[in-house]
Amino acid sequence: MANSMTAFARRESIGISWEIRSVNHRYLDHSFKIPDQFRSIEIALRNLLKQQLSRGKVDCLLRFNNAVDANASLQINEAQVHKLRGALDQISQIFGNTAPLNPLDILRFPGVVDDAPSGDDDALLAEATTLFTQALNDLTAMRAREGKTLSLIIADKLDELAQLTAAVRLEAPIISARQKTRLVERLAELQHEADPNRLDQELVYLAQKSDIVEELDRLDSHVEEIRSTMTESGPVGRRLDFLMQELNREANTLSSKAVAANTSIQAVELKVVIEQMREQIQNIE
Repeated sequence: MANSMTAFARRESIGISWEIRSVNHRYLDHSFKIPDQFRSIEIALRNLLKQQLSRGKVDCLLRFNNAVDANASLQINEAQVHKLRGALDQISQIFGNTAPLNPLDILRFPGVVDDAPSGDDDALLAEATTLFTQALNDLTAMRAREGKTLSLIIADKLDELAQLTAAVRLEAPIISARQKTRLVERLAELQHEADPNRLDQELVYLAQKSDIVEELDRLDSHVEEIRSTMTESGPVGRRLDFLMQELNREANTLSSKAVAANTSIQAVELKVVIEQMREQIQNIE
């Protein structure tokens, strides 16, 4: 069953929350916005994502509130503080004595407070990985549900397309007979007796020029191929994109060969249905 590329999922626990958003895209384009202290697991998370998704623009956002534990103490990066003190001493030598720096200002300096998980905080990284996996599973499930809905819509459009094709096929012999009758009547109006062989040649030429059976056969073939593709497992979006191009090509050829007003109208209706179906298929993985 085809999957949609549009979905959203959210999972959270104490201090950690994941949001994953997915929209349609020609290829798989994923981005991660996570705090620096979780960068060590980013590659593993990307691999998990690529194992489940093959197309779509996917944005993954991790929010971490490291202040949830009221008993947790701040870890001061002493090496960074000494570097900052050395820099201040150099500035003092250049500009002379300067006002003493407020300790709160020092704490705000990047890298002074070490909030990266320590060896004892492996459980935090594991929790973030577990939550991401759960959110990713939720996203995949939603894409499957959306894909089921899209499949029903596309199935209705395929039925409509098949009905239009069948209607054009029924009228094709009638249109050919009308062409022959009109040609004979026109010759009679001109009071010109045509050579039977020449008349037959002209009728054959007109029949070949306006023959749309081949286009109708290919339209029917593409419709059945789309039905079959929609039942396959795994990504099918790119194949469906190609089939939509072929459907549109046949509809355009059919329109150019139309010699009756009704056939021209039906060809336009075919292209409208194909375009409606193409818009839905653009969301399929």
